[in-house]
Amino acid sequence: MSWDYQIIHNTDLEFSSYCRHIYQVNRGIYNTIDSWFYDQGVRNILSRRKKIIEFLNYLQSKHELSFGKGGLTKKLVEFNSYS
Repeated sequence: MSWDYQIIHNTDLEFSSYCRHIYQVNRGIYNTIDSWFYDQGVRNILSRRKKIIEFLNYLQSKHELSFGKGGLTKKLVEFNSYS
């Protein structure tokens, strides 16, 4: 899926709303993903938002945008080893 690179420059509310609208990711899941990449050392907010979009596109391409208990972290680790 193609996305507007300008979205990463928007406010946090607008960016998280974009993720909710395009990927059906609620604010809690978005915050968990954001925190996970931050904890992995992606401290620059623009770089982290790019990673978030890459991760969500990765999941969308695999039709795996739903998460069970512990599933989100498993998918983040899988993505991190893939990218």
